Amino acid sequence: MRVLLAPTAAALALAPAGAFAVEYMSAEQAAKLMFPEAERFEPRALTLDAAQMQQLAARGVAARSAQWSVQAALRGTQVLGYVVADAVIGKFELIGYAVGLTAEGAVKQVEVLSYRESHGHEVRLPAWRKQFVGKTAAAPLRVGEDIANISGATLSCTHVTDGVRRIVAVVEMGKKGGVL
Repeated sequence: MRVLLAPTAAALALAPAGAFAVEYMSAEQAAKLMFPEAERFEPRALTLDAAQMQQLAARGVAARSAQWSVQAALRGTQVLGYVVADAVIGKFELIGYAVGLTAEGAVKQVEVLSYRESHGHEVRLPAWRKQFVGKTAAAPLRVGEDIANISGATLSCTHVTDGVRRIVAVVEMGKKGGVL
């Protein structure tokens, strides 16, 4: 017996089983978690010029934007580090995340802010995120090289890793340019 589905029923049958949208924390909450000793967070606008964008591209980093919003974590006048919030595509949906960097530009912490995919949420596990700690712009920051993949979450792992590599490189560029 053969059953024919109406076009709308067929489309529904082929749609993903369900999306799981979870908001874990805001970028502000992540910043306070990463730098609990900070008295305040000061926004710093970082604008990359064409030459800087080309330098990043030559290093294999797609800057995606010339405009970056960086939060400087401050205690008094001392810069404790920086926090950058961003989003990357998982398989179909955006993954919100934030990267905390030391004043020297090494990764201090990575937090997943939101996850909307039905699979691959393991990128939020502390053991996976801990792999980034201490990495600088000199590190390869590539899945399969110095960052382990999670079976079933390859795209999420790859895209978050690419995003962290981009943020580390952009902050390094801002530090070298004297903006941060």
